[in-house]
Amino acid sequence: MKVLYFAWLRERIGASMDEFDLPEEVRTVGELVDYLKTKGENYSEAFSHKKVIRAAVNLEYVSFDYKLINKDEIAFFPPVTGG
Repeated sequence: MKVLYFAWLRERIGASMDEFDLPEEVRTVGELVDYLKTKGENYSEAFSHKKVIRAAVNLEYVSFDYKLINKDEIAFFPPVTGG
């Protein structure tokens, strides 16, 4: 699985992406966020405000209860504003 980080998430984590096999205990996007928070203080800080983070799986916006498979590409980013 490929996990991409954008904007301030990338800055806080210190990387633009991670690539790893989906852990057996992780089934949803929300569970992935909880798993990522265990990878270190930088991840924990980046995902500390889960409610403001948006996710896309395979280029489509999804909710945190979306079911994942190992071949998915997940992107995390802050809310997008425009005008």
